[in-house]
Amino acid sequence: MSIRHFLTLFDLSSNELIDLIDRAQVIKNTHIASDLGTLMSGMTMVMLFEKVSTRTRISFEIAATQFGGHTLFLESQHSQLSRGEPLSDTSRVISSMADLIVMRTSSHDRIVTLAEFSKIPVINAMSNSYHPCQILADVLTFTEKKGSIRDAKVSWVGDGNNVCHSWMNAAVKFNFDLQLACPPEHGPDPDILEVTKNRVSLTHKPEKAVAGSDLVVTDTWHSMGYERAKEKYEQDFSNFTVTKSLMQLAHESALFMHCLPAYRGKEVVAEVIDGPQSVVWEEAENRLHAQKALIEFLLT
Repeated sequence: MSIRHFLTLFDLSSNELIDLIDRAQVIKNTHIASDLGTLMSGMTMVMLFEKVSTRTRISFEIAATQFGGHTLFLESQHSQLSRGEPLSDTSRVISSMADLIVMRTSSHDRIVTLAEFSKIPVINAMSNSYHPCQILADVLTFTEKKGSIRDAKVSWVGDGNNVCHSWMNAAVKFNFDLQLACPPEHGPDPDILEVTKNRVSLTHKPEKAVAGSDLVVTDTWHSMGYERAKEKYEQDFSNFTVTKSLMQLAHESALFMHCLPAYRGKEVVAEVIDGPQSVVWEEAENRLHAQKALIEFLLT
């Protein structure tokens, strides 16, 4: 049987993704399912992180613990990678001993290389191009609150970044419409837009994107690794703050999501993120449950 990896949402079929969301709900409702408490007994999950993390690290470590497994957290600067060891060699070594690799990195090519030389499943815990685990949690949250996301209208306001790219993939895999509102110089990767164009459209006007939406999503204006351009970003994004008046253009029952960390007064005002339409805290918790379903899928 070939090894399954989860580097983007396109690594799973639409039916597999839908089943994964359903399974995540079951796991969440039973908290620690009796049949999963020993799923990872005797197993080790290696977490190879080249970028900082809060929610991703916590959720993966707790998931492995609740499955009866062990985690080994490895920062690249504390490994031989910092001395120039090829990632392919590191992958061969880790996968000869461990059972699962979770990687957070910069260039997406790095995680592709890791998976290419790995004998065990590899999970993308975020690259500069994609953040698929986040979207699993987001779709789970939407499903809990409003039912199936199929044929819904989702609006993205902000940078055409890695989370945006994964939302674009999700629109195709889960069959919903995604309207992007990005500043002219900060749109998504044109190649990803071309692949997803049947379900995704792009505008430079947040008001147009949000009108009639079932869900409004945003993210920090300056993604991890791009903080040096903060002043220019804040100028470019000055009209892309999710305000209460912008949310009023969406459906009355529309939800608001943000993958966090959030900067109130920048990409979103406190009145929205701390308001009744916000589901960011459920969204954050659902990282745990969605990833538990993913781990179960990849290991079994």
